[in-house]
Amino acid sequence: VQLVESGGDSVQAWGSLRVACSFSGYTISTGCLGWFRQAPGKKREGVAIIDSRDYTDYVASVQGRFTSSKVNAKNILYLQMNSLKPEDSAMYYCAADPYRSPVYGCSFSQNFHYWGQGTQVTVSS
Repeated sequence: VQLVESGGDSVQAWGSLRVACSFSGYTISTGCLGWFRQAPGKKREGVAIIDSRDYTDYVASVQGRFTSSKVNAKNILYLQMNSLKPEDSAMYYCAADPYRSPVYGCSFSQNFHYWGQGTQVTVSS
């Protein structure tokens, strides 16, 4: 299983950006997918998760500004980020847990088995 993020960039505050994660070796219609971020000197935090039914959940700080979606036929996961703030600056990672049963749902604290290499998002004020 391989995950490759793309789309990171430098933007002005209140701007928008969409990052993508392409998957190979795994059909993303099953299991759990997540977006995480890590800023220098800070712990990694979960940003968004999406399950096999396209149910999504977000960390409170991005609720209403970020939207995660996926195109199963293309095996691509997206994170649309609007109204970006400087505190959103971080390396953004996608992650996958192909083995999670839908019975249990998805959560930020679950064990995501596969990770991408990250894409940098920088928001300037």
